[in-house]
Order: sequence, then structure tokens, then C-alpha cells
Amino acid sequence: MSEADASAATASWATDASTTAEATGASTPAAPKLGLIWAEAYRGVIGAGGVMPWHVPEDLAHFKAITLGSPVVMGRKTWDSLPERFRPLPGRANIVVTRNEEWAAEGATRAGSIDDGLALAAASDPEWVWGIGGGELFARLIDRADRLEVTELDLDIPGDAYAPSIDMSWRLVEADGPATHVSRTGVGYRFRRYARP
Repeated sequence: MSEADASAATASWATDASTTAEATGASTPAAPKLGLIWAEAYRGVIGAGGVMPWHVPEDLAHFKAITLGSPVVMGRKTWDSLPERFRPLPGRANIVVTRNEEWAAEGATRAGSIDDGLALAAASDPEWVWGIGGGELFARLIDRADRLEVTELDLDIPGDAYAPSIDMSWRLVEADGPATHVSRTGVGYRFRRYARP
């Protein structure tokens, strides 16, 4: 799909599929659901200096289990922060949002805007599309998302990238018990899932 096609398709993301189907008499597939997934330290820190300043293998396994088979949309800095051996993320269409028209990377599709990225992701008719970072992308998409997968880490570290605030429009629907898991790297963590009421 070209970027022009992606721009034209963007409107379909926001269109109520059932309304469209009723108006045309045709069967229109529903738009995919949008999820955001991140891990955060205290005060919502998700990154520092362009990298994720921790290593929690259990969280990486959780991330893979949630996103595998679905398109993932990310900013260029998030792409750059991925270890080279994991780029592109296998088993997922990797869509990278950047205004740099000359940017290209093997295994990734460039999108000129977040909306174009969502349209490209929706083109394969997936059930879910996942936004995976960074902070600006999360801030732009949280009001449009259907689900949040958040890993809370027991870490107090400085950072320069932050998770968005989770306001009262979200409901905690699944959470670990009161006890915190401890990673084999020694970091305490817990998983939280939020959905719309």
C-alpha cells in the first residue's frame, strides 16, 4: 500500500463499520482494535537516552505473547532502540512512523504519520494493532486505544521518556495479585491490563 493509499484509508479506521454496512447494504469488516503496550519504572519512566534502561526477560516474553501475529506501530526512535538482532520484530508487521521520507530499513514499512501507520496496519484486517512506543506515540494514541498492557517495574531510575497518564476513562480488568514477581535479573514487576468501561 502506498502512502497515498494509506492516507485515503485512514478514514476507515475511525468509521463505525456497522453504520457503513447499514448504509451500503454491504458487509464491512470491523476496524481492528488498538492496543498500547509498555513497561514503566516509577514516575512513568519508559526510556532514557534512547534505550530501555532495564532488562526484564519475563516482560519481553509477555510483550511477545501479546503482540505476536499482530502489526506493531512504533516511532523511529523506538525502532532504533531495538537490539539489531530483534529488528524487525519477528512474526509481526513492523511499521515505523517517521517524517523522514528517505528512511528505510529491512523488514520495516515506513509511515509518514501515525494515522498512516494505523491505516497500513489495518490493511491486513488484523484483530489487533499494537502501538509499542515511544512516549509521543503513546500520548497521541491513548485516547483512541481499546486496551492497555502495562508492566510496572519496581525501579527508581531517571529517564527522559514517559508513559501517558491512565485516567478514569480506563478500568483495570486484569492484574497480578498483591505480591510482586521478581525477575531472574532481580527486578520486581507486575502486569496490569486496562480496558474501556
